[in-house]
Amino acid sequence: MSLTAGVVAVQGDVSEHAEAIESAAEAHGETADVAEIRQSGIVPDCDLLAIPGGESTTISRLLHREGIAPEVQAHAEAGKPILATCAGLIVCSSDANDDRVDTFDLLDVSVQRNAFGRQKDSFEAELDVDGLDDPFHAVFIRAPVIDEVGDAAVLASWDGRPVAVQDGPVLGTSFHPELTGDSRIHDLAFFE
Repeated sequence: MSLTAGVVAVQGDVSEHAEAIESAAEAHGETADVAEIRQSGIVPDCDLLAIPGGESTTISRLLHREGIAPEVQAHAEAGKPILATCAGLIVCSSDANDDRVDTFDLLDVSVQRNAFGRQKDSFEAELDVDGLDDPFHAVFIRAPVIDEVGDAAVLASWDGRPVAVQDGPVLGTSFHPELTGDSRIHDLAFFE
């Protein structure tokens, strides 16, 4: 079976997400045709969607300006899976604690941008993630902190703070799973 996988391509690790999606699909005996999303009209044809990191105010502005935002919201409302990483998590949250970010309200969480620190404070950690048998090596770069969780399920925490959550078909992470060569988070988001 062939799936159409969309990767929002306005910023972030687009090719790395594409490779992780292809690897996760292959592990399930499927193929994924990856479409890079920079304009409206592509998301409605996607079976699954990744929203990479980058700068959340820029991503939010561009997705709304290009008419992609309502398509992403319709995708989630149709029960189709979304993986939102780092800035993608911020954009999908219900509250970014920043008026410059027009959030999608797809994850019932409140976040603080860059709360784990600046670029120089980037770090890596082994995380126990619900749904994975072995720890996941997570890469945190200018990572947001999830400071309040409503109806979303917490899948992983670091230092007592949630860093991976799921709310219906949307899985959000504070970290960058696409940078590890380990496609298990993509597998969890799209194929479990």
